[in-house]
This record gives sequence, C-alpha cells and structure tokens, in this order.
Amino acid sequence: MLAAFGPEHASLSLSDISRRTGLSLTTTHRLVGELRQWGALERGPDGRYAIGLRLLELGALAPHGLQLRELALPFLDDLHHATRANIHLAVRDGHDVVYVEALRARGAIRVLSRLGGRWPLHATGTGQVLLAYADPEVQREVLATPLRRFTANTITDVDKLRRVLAEVRRTGVAIAENQLPPAGALAVAVPVRGPGDEVVASLGVTIQREAVKSHALIPVLAATARGISRALGAPSVSTVDPRTVRRTMEPDLI
Repeated sequence: MLAAFGPEHASLSLSDISRRTGLSLTTTHRLVGELRQWGALERGPDGRYAIGLRLLELGALAPHGLQLRELALPFLDDLHHATRANIHLAVRDGHDVVYVEALRARGAIRVLSRLGGRWPLHATGTGQVLLAYADPEVQREVLATPLRRFTANTITDVDKLRRVLAEVRRTGVAIAENQLPPAGALAVAVPVRGPGDEVVASLGVTIQREAVKSHALIPVLAATARGISRALGAPSVSTVDPRTVRRTMEPDLI
C-alpha cells in the first residue's frame, strides 16, 4: 500500500489508494486506518493521505544512508554555502536514484527532488552517474526497459543513453540539462567512492541554466566528492579536469 505513494502521488484520496493498489475500498479503509494509527500515514485537512513522520524516522535508521549522510553533511554544507545552489546526495535503489540528502538554496531554481524522493536513473544527473558505474547487469536491465520521458530533453533513446554513460565514465561528470522539470534546470553530478573504491553515491548540484557555466561548478563539486570519499575510506580518489570535460563533451550529450 505504501508503494502507491511517490513523487507524483505525494497525497492520495482513499479511492486513489484503492485504485492504485487494486484493493477494495473496504480493505483499503481498514489498512489505511491501521497505518494512520501507527504513524505511517497522515490525513490532511482535505481528507487526502500522505506518508507520515514515522516512516521518515525509520528511513533515517537505514545503515547505508545514515552513515553516508552523517559523514557527508559537513562537506555538503560547505558546498551549499559556496555555490548557493541546490545540493543533492543520492544512492541507487534498483533502477531508481534515491536522495539521502537534499539542500535547497534560497533564491535558487525550485526543483522536484527532495529528501527520500526517487526518480528513474536515466532522467537525472545523479542517476546517470550511478547508472554509468553500476554493474553491467543493472545497465542492461535499465536499457532494456522503456525510458520514461519527463520533458522534451529527457533521454529516451537507448543509443544516446549509452553514449552519455560512456562519457560519464570517461570524464567522471554527468551534465543533465532540462531532463526533469522545471524548465531551465541544469544538473551537474560526480561520483562518490567507498572503501573498496566502488561508486557508492553521487553528488549533484542543480542550478538555473543561465546562472553560471556548468563547467565552473566542476572543480568545487569534484573536491567535495573527494572529501566525502576520503571520509568513507576510499583508497584513491581520481581528479576531474574541467578542461577535458569542456573540450570533449558533445552538445547532444548534455
């Protein structure tokens, strides 16, 4: 039942939940009542239901996300103050990117991403980083399924996505322009590595397209990712050269 809720269905009526779960209204009413009593669901003034605070408390106990977030937060705060931009730290869950931290900047472009929110891997800069470094089997599964379109710029062509992922692996940077609403959003993301030098998360910045050149953000973004990686015990951290990214990034890949 909880799976009925999502980024595009943050609040649902009883009939919405019944329709999305395939359960009868009677069963839905009973289960919603139990979940509400426990704190997993909350009922708003309009009679619609939303995820409750109890689930947020439980989510914070997830070992992987909790340790990563706690170690990364000082670095994220510094990046947030330095860039005055929206900052995201994300991990992969199946074929989705999930945000374990999201810092919004006053006056910056409003974005749909939020703490605990998820989107398909192919549709975000942070997701493209995680997909680029995922196991080949995961990549094959994603490429074999229809790629959902969210804007006119969302990558839905499999061959183009393959090229994007290859470029991310080569440069260590993903640049995604207008691939999710709102219009004018530009996302830049880099990998964060763990103790085994594997990519365990991605760090991203989202700005207004005209606010600053994307390549100007790469050095500070990469430096922050290196700091988080070292805090996680990564044995070696590669350096991103923004000149290489700027010189070789094909226009249709961003």
